[in-house]
Amino acid sequence: MGFPTKVQLIKRAASEQWYINFPSALAQAMEFSRGETVEWIVENKALLALHRRDPPPSALKKTPPVSSPSSSTSGTNASPPSHSAVSPITRKPSR
Repeated sequence: MGFPTKVQLIKRAASEQWYINFPSALAQAMEFSRGETVEWIVENKALLALHRRDPPPSALKKTPPVSSPSSSTSGTNASPPSHSAVSPITRKPSR
C-alpha cells in the first residue's frame, strides 16, 4: 500500500529546507514516537530508505519458549522410525 506525498521546499535568503511529511496513518502504523531519531539511506535515485535505530518490538513475533532443564536430552531415547508400513506404488501406463 502506498501513501503519495509531495516533497516541499522552503527557500530562505541564506538557506533552503526540504520536507517530506508522513501521513498520520503511516506514522501510527509504524508506531513512531515524537522526537524519535531516524536515519535516511539513499539506496538509489528511486529508493530512499528510512532506518529506525530503536524500533519497537514486533507484536507478531513469537518469543521462543523457555526449555526446562529435563528437556535437554529429548529424543535420545526415541526409537528409530519404522519403514515396514511403507509400500511401493505401482503406476499404470497411460494410454
